[in-house]
Amino acid sequence: MDPLKKLFQEKASKLKAEIKATAKEHGSTVIGEVTLSQTLGGMRGVKSMLWETSKLDPEEGIRFRGYSIPELKKVLPSTEDCKEPLPEGLFWLMLVGEVPTQEQVQWVSDDWEKRNKVPQHVYNMLDGLPKDTHPMTQFILAITAMQTDSVFAKRYAEGMGKNDYWDATYEDTMNLLARLPVIAAYVYRKTWKDDEHFEADKSLDWAGNFAHLLGYGGDADFKSLMRLYLTIHADHEGGNASAHTGHLVNSTLADVYLSYAGAMTSLAGPLHGLANQEVIKWIVEMTEVLGTKTPTNEQIAGYVQATLDAKKVIPGYGHAVLREPDPRFTAQKIFAEEYIKDSTYTNIVWQLFEVVPPILGALGKVKNPWPNVDAHSGAILMHYGMNEYSFYTVLFGVSRALGVCASLCWSRALGMPLERPKSMTFESLKAELNLA
Repeated sequence: MDPLKKLFQEKASKLKAEIKATAKEHGSTVIGEVTLSQTLGGMRGVKSMLWETSKLDPEEGIRFRGYSIPELKKVLPSTEDCKEPLPEGLFWLMLVGEVPTQEQVQWVSDDWEKRNKVPQHVYNMLDGLPKDTHPMTQFILAITAMQTDSVFAKRYAEGMGKNDYWDATYEDTMNLLARLPVIAAYVYRKTWKDDEHFEADKSLDWAGNFAHLLGYGGDADFKSLMRLYLTIHADHEGGNASAHTGHLVNSTLADVYLSYAGAMTSLAGPLHGLANQEVIKWIVEMTEVLGTKTPTNEQIAGYVQATLDAKKVIPGYGHAVLREPDPRFTAQKIFAEEYIKDSTYTNIVWQLFEVVPPILGALGKVKNPWPNVDAHSGAILMHYGMNEYSFYTVLFGVSRALGVCASLCWSRALGMPLERPKSMTFESLKAELNLA
């Protein structure tokens, strides 16, 4: 048994026993209250999931196993020539709750390099799609097509016992994470770069090799960006649409491939991960309407107001939980200030940061007028030449797999049940309120 799997088994066995004892003693204790607004408003804020890998605080933002993003940048291992944390280290932290050593992170990199061979039929399937198929559709189909290699599905068909579900889920997780950059880069190069592909560079880490496969391996700064990007997008507790979808699908004992494909269909929605595509599209359209790439704050304010007057949202602003600027936005801003402070679109993003919150705040009905993670990422990618913004959500998807798949391992190790909330008709709701 490999060292990470062994450590995970030890941690999961201990927590499973503790959860079982706690549920037996305190199972009838009330820990939340559901209001009518929550029932009718998408179950917003209902405490109904166990999610070990991260927790979202409305004021502080995301914490991965208790560590904020600035703290992660200090404690997680990095490469000798880069200050950004290695995503492999974050995966180790999320899976077992311990900050890994440099040697442990190197082991993960090496293990994923050994597992990253994609079946030929997946490439054949992608090659048969129309060239204008959306990158997220291609990505989802490729994930689903790789399900033919699912260890969980094979062992389950052979009669695997419940106590081994976690082991098979772990194997599928490690295989899927190893292959995602290969698949994502193939989609990118197939769609926009005339099917000119690169062989994996075995000397590089997971994110560095992803940059190489995308065709940006010669830019050390872009490799640094990928390490940061894949770290900060990795998880956002379990209630967001993509994480929750993956959890829900997996609760049926669907394997990691099918579960994560489901998660990605949620991420592809405009109200979730597709927002990063919408932000940069909106910014580009603004510069075209204004006739300048160096607008004044007053010009930007006018365009923002015109957008609101047209009953449209300002993409990249607001968040379902956060009530302060998203730390993931801040992390990207810090990166941009160091590496690309003279970038055209980055400067516009910073102007929006000055202009938009006061306008939204003055409306009196916006709970969070601050930028979220999507407000910045597209501008940085545009600077490095990745102008194909319909691909941005695929990058998000590669990163989000780290947290979601780690959590799927925990769900199976803890024996989490089939998720089955109770639905109600409106008539029964009125009866509950004595309005019938």
